[in-house]
Amino acid sequence: MSSTNKADRKAAVDAASWMFNVVTSVGIILVNKALMATYGFSFATTLTGLHFATTTLLTIILRWLGYIQPSHLPLSELLKFVLFANFSIVGMNVSLMWNSVGFYQIAKLSMIPVSCFLEVVLDKVRYSRDTKLSIAVVLLGVAVCTVTDVSVNAKGFIAALVAVWSTSLQQYYVHYLQRRYSLGSFNLLGHTAPAQAVSLLLVGPFLDYWLTDKRVDAYAYNFTSVLFIILSCSIAVGTNLSQFICIGRFTAVSFQVLGHMKTILVLILGFIFFGKEGLNLQVVIGMIIAVAGMMWYGNASSKPGGKERRSLSMNGNKAQKLDGLSKSTEVDDKV
Repeated sequence: MSSTNKADRKAAVDAASWMFNVVTSVGIILVNKALMATYGFSFATTLTGLHFATTTLLTIILRWLGYIQPSHLPLSELLKFVLFANFSIVGMNVSLMWNSVGFYQIAKLSMIPVSCFLEVVLDKVRYSRDTKLSIAVVLLGVAVCTVTDVSVNAKGFIAALVAVWSTSLQQYYVHYLQRRYSLGSFNLLGHTAPAQAVSLLLVGPFLDYWLTDKRVDAYAYNFTSVLFIILSCSIAVGTNLSQFICIGRFTAVSFQVLGHMKTILVLILGFIFFGKEGLNLQVVIGMIIAVAGMMWYGNASSKPGGKERRSLSMNGNKAQKLDGLSKSTEVDDKV
């Protein structure tokens, strides 16, 4: 196969992976919003545990069918990943409860510079001036259209700090583990999803009771709410998988930058399905700035020198890591 055909195929798979992530992420946000706002199921951590339990079930079925090959992930690496991932989920929920919406959005935006910092320090990545400026434009645009009132308190700031760093570390670790241990997205999910499901289902009901003063076992379940829970869990499988695929194929920073396209889509779809009260000129201008920044980032980071590693150790292991990525891609393409 010629290099041109390989490049075209990679671009097509990259685009498909990203669209898969966008569709599932936006879909689960809208379903969860309806589930929580309309049907009063406000048990976010327990719901996330159910998401990972459903994902675990799928990985077991796929392993039985032979789509997931046996792989190895050291227990120490698994425990670190689950720690980061669970602190991310809990931190985000607590941060949303203790902070204003404006500060919560600022905290989410700060994950991009934190992810950049991790790549610079741990992977010795160097960004060009255009790449840095494009990231700044994305941050500006999303801030204009999402940040409103901003108030900060001590415990809210600590919750946001934990949420931002744990989420950034979790996303960095997804990319690291796939490269380091030559794991495909389903392989990595097969290792991490069961541990997250067990831990979140054990902790979730107690944490949700602390956050909402409501018990998940006392919720008035009915056919429609259960249907929405099942739908949320089904979509979550795609969301979890697509996140691992995208971070494995790109990086945590690219995932964060382009991920704000989902923020824009959620805003637009929210206006369409849930009312247009918040739609104004400021929001429209912010969306335009953010989309322009994302397009600029895609162009700037793909140019030679736009974003490159400088680590000698990375170069020394280049053949091994490229082989690992190719194995990961083969598994993802097969599924």
